Amino acid sequence: MQVPASYETLAQIIDSGSKCVLFFTADWCPDCQFIAPLMPAIEQDHPNLNFVEVNRDSFLDLAKKWDIYGIPSFVVIADGRELGRLVNKKRKTKAEVSAFLAQFNEEMKEEK
Repeated sequence: MQVPASYETLAQIIDSGSKCVLFFTADWCPDCQFIAPLMPAIEQDHPNLNFVEVNRDSFLDLAKKWDIYGIPSFVVIADGRELGRLVNKKRKTKAEVSAFLAQFNEEMKEEK
C-alpha cells in the first residue's frame, strides 16, 4: 500500500491512470485500526487495484473536497475521476470491503 507524504505525491498517484483505492483513515480512529490489519489480505484479493492509504488529518482539504467525513472510507478512482465509494461512519468488515471492491474486479475483466 502506498502512503503519500504530500499532496504532490498523492496527485501523481491519482493522475497515474491506474485504478486506485483511496483508503481514508486516521491514527485516532478505532474503526480504522480494526480494518488496518486486514488490508494486506484485501490487497492480495484485488491485485488489479492500486491501494493508497490517505491519512484524513494530513489531507483534510482533499477529504473535505470529496465529502469524506466518516472513516474508514474507500474511494475507487481512475484517471482522476471517482468510480465508486464506500463512505460512511460505520465499522467496515473485510467481507464488506471485499464485496465493494469485487465490482471493480469485474469491470477490469470486462475492459480486457
